[in-house]
Amino acid sequence: MGFAVVLKQLQNLEKRLEDTQDLLSKLNRKVDLTFYANFRAALDLALNAFTMSREDNRRDMAIQAINRFLEAQHIFTGVLDTELAEGSQIADEYLLTLGLAYVAEVRCYLELGEFDSATRRFYEGQSVIRNRTQKYVELLLTSNPSVYLHPKFQDQIDLSKLTQIYRWIDPTMDENAVFNLLRDGIFKWRNNRDKWVESLPPAILIKEEVEGSWFGPNNADLGQEAFNRLPSIFGVIESTIETCQRFATYQTEIHAMTQLGISLSDWEKLEPSETDLKNHSGNIMFLLPDDSVQVTLEV
Repeated sequence: MGFAVVLKQLQNLEKRLEDTQDLLSKLNRKVDLTFYANFRAALDLALNAFTMSREDNRRDMAIQAINRFLEAQHIFTGVLDTELAEGSQIADEYLLTLGLAYVAEVRCYLELGEFDSATRRFYEGQSVIRNRTQKYVELLLTSNPSVYLHPKFQDQIDLSKLTQIYRWIDPTMDENAVFNLLRDGIFKWRNNRDKWVESLPPAILIKEEVEGSWFGPNNADLGQEAFNRLPSIFGVIESTIETCQRFATYQTEIHAMTQLGISLSDWEKLEPSETDLKNHSGNIMFLLPDDSVQVTLEV
């Protein structure tokens, strides 16, 4: 992922946070967007660094950018941990931002040809991202994950899909294990519905968002609104895990480049021949190196 792509994604996240300001103001909360301004400044440094012709200037400015990305990682890790602890509705934005901070730092190392440093930092970043992603996923699964198997969602969410989520958390889980894990919750659902509604984190539902009677929404109103949101929340869970897995696959690229002895510049220039393009009719084409590449993917 290049710096321009990181910048575009960062701007999208900043816009998403700006859009939540009205709701947050009702909760007497405010998002500090100055952190994003500092992140953008670091990206500007990186973009400028690798347009310089003198090697020493490129390296000096790249090191400055790396230091700013490290600072961003510390800041957004702290903010993210706070939001996760509060079950916040903006934890997702900070989780994605933290991932971008690691991606940008590693990109600098790759541009400098420092593959060992890039590999090390991606490994460290993957551990941080994976841990926070799991906390966020468990938050969205709610205090009673069996609710996602409610008959109302039978055409949208099934046991197979829910098992994929749990297998990401614990690869030893199968459908039978997941069903046994959720069995009690399924049969105790009616008796515990009010407790479930009251335990919902702001990431799923904020009371101030729901219209109710003159005296405000009751548990029935809140429960109905939560149910209406669950399919889209489940989509957020799947998307969050996919993003974490995509982050992990970047490591395979670095391993491949290292084993093949290819620079980042040459790697990005890889493309099929005109003959291959002419004879190929599918939507996906694989570029296979002449030499075998052994990679390990940790998701």
